[in-house]
Amino acid sequence: MLKLLLLLAGALKLGKLLPAVLTMLLSVGVYALMFGWAYAAGFVGLIAVHEMGHYVAARRRGLNVGAPTFIPFVGAWIELKDLPHDAETEAYVGVAGPLVGTLGALACFYLARSSGSSLLLALAYTGFMLNLFNLIPLAPFDGGRITAAISPRLWLIGAPLLVALFFYSPSPLLILMAVLALPNVLKAWRGIRTPEEERYYTVSAETRFTYGALYLGLAGFLAIMCEQLHAELPRSP
Repeated sequence: MLKLLLLLAGALKLGKLLPAVLTMLLSVGVYALMFGWAYAAGFVGLIAVHEMGHYVAARRRGLNVGAPTFIPFVGAWIELKDLPHDAETEAYVGVAGPLVGTLGALACFYLARSSGSSLLLALAYTGFMLNLFNLIPLAPFDGGRITAAISPRLWLIGAPLLVALFFYSPSPLLILMAVLALPNVLKAWRGIRTPEEERYYTVSAETRFTYGALYLGLAGFLAIMCEQLHAELPRSP
């Protein structure tokens, strides 16, 4: 009887993870058709590392969270079944993805340096660029969740950045993100009005400074790494 219960418990856990595993494999398969299996597996792996940063951070703050779901050409996200209760918690969960994702990209970078692998160098560049892209200061990007703890007004900076990025490299994904971001742009424009919003976005000056410094430092580091590797990749074998 005990063995049967253990088997059932294992099946339930696998059932919860099954959508994440299937969508992850689907993403690898789709990207492999365009870039090959090795790059596809590494790319999806870097996305998974990013999302697990969010997952662990959400669990550390006591939020009920589901496993990541992957969609080709869109990315991935974790399902927050419990929403953050304040902007600091939202920022904490938001910054964990780019931080852990950057560590994953750094691992690829140092492995590429030690092995001379152009594949790993390309994955490192992709990882740095992916996490930098997510730091656009506009929700639902991670950068929007981080800057919410500094000032929602910063989302007004993210809007023209998103527009400029679209003109530089048109993409249906950017149109989708713009549609999702529109309510937050309007919120930033009109300012905080309700008592509930006031309580949600009220954080200490120390918290604002901490997340501001972390955001700028991470964005600056990622920008430098992207520029450096962009110059190196054309010369890679």
